[in-house]
Amino acid sequence: MGYKNKKSSIYLPILLSVILVAGIYFGIHLERAKVSGYNPQYFQITKLNGILNFVKAEYVDSVDLKNLEEAAIPAILSQLDPHSIYIPALDVARVNEPLEGNFEGIGVSFNMPNDTIVIISVIPRGPSEKVGILAGDRIVKIEDEIVAGLNINSDDIVKKLKGPRGTKVVIGVKRKSVDEILYFTITRDKIPLYSVDVSYMANDSTGFIKISKFARTTYNEFMEALEDLKSKGMTQLILDLRGNSGGYLDAATNIANQFLPEGALIVYTEGRAHGRENTLTNGAGEFQQGKILILIDEWSASASEIIAGAIQDNDRGIIMGRRSFGKGLVQEPLVLSDGSVIRLTIARYYTPTGRCIQKSYSNGNDDYYMDLHSRYINGEFMEADSIQFADSLKFVTPGGKVVYGGGGIMPDVFVPIDTIGITNYFRQVRNKGLMYRFAFEYVDKNRAKLIDYPNAEDIEAFLDSQNLLASFVDYASENGVPRNAKDLLESKHIIHTEIKAYIARNIIDNKGFYPIWNNIDYTFNQAIEYLSK
Repeated sequence: MGYKNKKSSIYLPILLSVILVAGIYFGIHLERAKVSGYNPQYFQITKLNGILNFVKAEYVDSVDLKNLEEAAIPAILSQLDPHSIYIPALDVARVNEPLEGNFEGIGVSFNMPNDTIVIISVIPRGPSEKVGILAGDRIVKIEDEIVAGLNINSDDIVKKLKGPRGTKVVIGVKRKSVDEILYFTITRDKIPLYSVDVSYMANDSTGFIKISKFARTTYNEFMEALEDLKSKGMTQLILDLRGNSGGYLDAATNIANQFLPEGALIVYTEGRAHGRENTLTNGAGEFQQGKILILIDEWSASASEIIAGAIQDNDRGIIMGRRSFGKGLVQEPLVLSDGSVIRLTIARYYTPTGRCIQKSYSNGNDDYYMDLHSRYINGEFMEADSIQFADSLKFVTPGGKVVYGGGGIMPDVFVPIDTIGITNYFRQVRNKGLMYRFAFEYVDKNRAKLIDYPNAEDIEAFLDSQNLLASFVDYASENGVPRNAKDLLESKHIIHTEIKAYIARNIIDNKGFYPIWNNIDYTFNQAIEYLSK
């Protein structure tokens, strides 16, 4: 993800203009440097500093050099590739947080319907649970400041609740069963961020693990899930990497190691200043024999593509879905003196057959990030035949399978976007967020009943007896989407299933959501069918 500095448009023209004038100044001094025996290479390293000092000394108006630097660095990096980026010091913690596997806060997730902060769930053994915060509580005050009904941005609420470990925050809570406001002093602590969204047995022999990103804790989370599923009789695994944009390289290679025999090549990296480095398996993998099927889509990138490429090129399993994003560049961080960070591309990574799956960025960053839109317009999300690869990008696996480089991982089994049940009525209720809102309000009214059901199967059985769909149609009508009998006949199954999944997520998080949602996930069901054959 790139960083866009809003001040670039203000300061960059000043800097570029000064560079033109400074060229004469530095040309003279470079000649002097040669005569005096100075190293021209050293002079080139200090050129930008020299320009900035020249601006500071001679420019007609006073200029903040810090702002010039902040504008210049992203401009320089933008000339390299789409993934070399600059992260200002103030943003480093926020950017790194998802990959570190934890953050420091009070340990709740919340929603803000009607401008009121409602606790959705409380992290087990976290600081909020320890003081007695409950799901369903409304936060009305934070440090004596009223935060209910004021249309406060959710990001501002997060800033008020998060803070360094060991610091305290006082919140005022309104609880349905209590008349007065309850006050809690919460000591902030490290809160885990999980990257394995869910793992469960899809049937008697098939395990399902979904990974949302490759963070510092991902490998340990994955191994815990893998061992649990094996203990339940798993002999084949669906690994869902759809929407996973990547993360730490070693998290991906450690997971790939679990599936491949000793000495197999997982990936290799190579760059101008970095020689080839092979990553090989060590033979200690815990799932070398069972069937493996990996789900990818157009948002699967980087570390996700490393796993998919390793499995595909070693003829180890099946890749199913749609062509992945196509990021084959490796970044290395450089921490600058003020705490800001440059993530510079230092190498390309290659799959075991020698494929570099990095898509072209020769036409600039805008064109690069519009690539997925172009794929959609060209029909690629619907028809595999819409995807064309040059013969020069053709590679062959040891088992004789033809694979392609230069723009993502092409799956072995193509699955188009599912459009079954997508009607105008469905689009309206989804675009207005009515299914999610209905589910939230349903849980808010029926929490006492729902908490008695410990798993997705039990929650779904209960909800199937509650005539949810009829209630939802009334709710949608009251919120601006009139009944449409024809569309409902076509869409009722996916609407009903989505509502049940949202309700289950509000009670037991993702372990309630995905087992229900996957009933209408076309790609998931294609994977189950494929493995059964």
